[in-house]
Amino acid sequence: MFNRSATAALCVAATCVSGAANAQEETSASTLYGDLQSVTQNMLSRAAGDGNNFLHTNGNYEQTRYYPASQINTGNVKNLRPAWIFQTEIVDTMETSPIVVNGIMYVTTAFNHVYALDARTGKQIWHHKHAMGPVTTYCCGPNNRGVAVSGDKVFMGTLDAKLVALDAKTGKQLWETQIAEAELGYSETMAPSVVENMVLIGTNGGEYGIRGFVKAFDTETGEEIWTFHTIPEDSVGVWATHDATGRDMLRDIEAEKAALAEMGDPYETLGGGVWQNPAVDLDTRRIYFVVGNPSPDLDGSLRPGDNLYTDSLVAVDLDTGEYVCHFQYIAHDVWDLDAVSPPIITTVADAGGNDVKGVLHAGKTGHVYVHNAEDCSMIRFSEAMVPQENMWVLPTAEGARMLPGANGGVEWSPMAIDPNHRLSYAINLHQPMTYTVKSTPYPEGKLWLGGSFDVIPEEEQWGNVTAVDYDTGDIAWQVRTAEPMIGGILATAGGLVFTGEGNGLFKAFDSSNGAELWRFQAGAGVNAPPSSYTVEGQQYVVVAAGGNAQLNFKRGNNIIAFTLAD
Repeated sequence: MFNRSATAALCVAATCVSGAANAQEETSASTLYGDLQSVTQNMLSRAAGDGNNFLHTNGNYEQTRYYPASQINTGNVKNLRPAWIFQTEIVDTMETSPIVVNGIMYVTTAFNHVYALDARTGKQIWHHKHAMGPVTTYCCGPNNRGVAVSGDKVFMGTLDAKLVALDAKTGKQLWETQIAEAELGYSETMAPSVVENMVLIGTNGGEYGIRGFVKAFDTETGEEIWTFHTIPEDSVGVWATHDATGRDMLRDIEAEKAALAEMGDPYETLGGGVWQNPAVDLDTRRIYFVVGNPSPDLDGSLRPGDNLYTDSLVAVDLDTGEYVCHFQYIAHDVWDLDAVSPPIITTVADAGGNDVKGVLHAGKTGHVYVHNAEDCSMIRFSEAMVPQENMWVLPTAEGARMLPGANGGVEWSPMAIDPNHRLSYAINLHQPMTYTVKSTPYPEGKLWLGGSFDVIPEEEQWGNVTAVDYDTGDIAWQVRTAEPMIGGILATAGGLVFTGEGNGLFKAFDSSNGAELWRFQAGAGVNAPPSSYTVEGQQYVVVAAGGNAQLNFKRGNNIIAFTLAD
């Protein structure tokens, strides 16, 4: 195998010593939980305050993507330079969130390669290639969004619908579990999550007529502990006529009821994949996740009813997988505006201005939804972050234009928050599309869209970075970008947010006002969520630059870590 790492010497001795001393003060004031030779539950539980590591895909169990170190800040971010660049064997779409444990970094690529790197130098420690099965059926690219770590193990989901456990020190496979049947359209691109003795993982496949789920597996053996089906056997619901914001979705309820009487409940092929990690509340022993689109995506005639729990925020019991509550954003969705960006747990103001435990979710609709964690009810929704036009015009055989397009709004891209500003940060797409419906029967294991959603080539496409005050729903600031945005965002205690674009630009913004403070041209699309970490007193920001299959941004194979030059 041929891999390269390049290290840039970026600072003179005097300034390096000064920076290290400042960071050491932060490190001492934050955490060194456990002996760091293995990842303990205590470390995972307290990750939100860990100024050294990046232990979860989205930073911590609450999924805030807020890194608590401030060595890199608004005053010095202009001096950020590449510390090292690692080039993977696979030149293709990259969506990995680097995980860092005690100076060791774990990253993944398309087609399920895993690398362990020295987080200070970028030097390869080991490289694992998953032995892919004969069948892979996946939507939107051969992506992988990263690993989970616990004890001395690294866990990854695979395109052939498996969960594998690797030895963290060597990369050797310890066990493998078949999660679901790849032949029926199941696949895994999401990063798993680990809580205590359980590995939690959902499934792709909403475009293939699967029945979605979240499963828990034993970390030591890979044996299944529980399953929550995201499509209940009674998926009909309440025949909702309006979306979460109160707008009429133009449903023909009588026609749907007649179809239900004729064909029965379509729950076995209704979709409902779970694309992204759950937020974990250890106090209440609940997890919160969002559920994707119904199948077929655009043809509602074959799936009468609200199609529970598609397009929903769902809470289940961590220990048993039993249902707790849900909130559905769009019933009987025929626009593929599903819920995919991972939820965030944080303190929010309720309707009376009182602080309560809340859950945030950024939708493809372009709204940030704010929920009460107790019962999943919606407290408020934000101003629209992208244009909305002709909502909710129904798809037709000739094609109907509606905004947002099927990619969003906010795609799978995770948000970040700054709990001090009480702002959430989201990246958005603007891609005008036409929705066309064409009814076809269930094809078993083949793509089943029930039509198409097509970008309108003559209309302008762009993106934005948006800060939302989640206590009011108001947009605090917004910056337009040249490219539709997909990948993710990171906030830090240094008053910064970091995010990348499909044109190769990786940028830092002032988290309070959106002022651009720094940029770097990575040479390929920066369409992955950034991470941050501290090694030997030096803070780094790291991101993958590999482009994106879904939006066809320029491919690459670089993991780039940045630190201060002086």
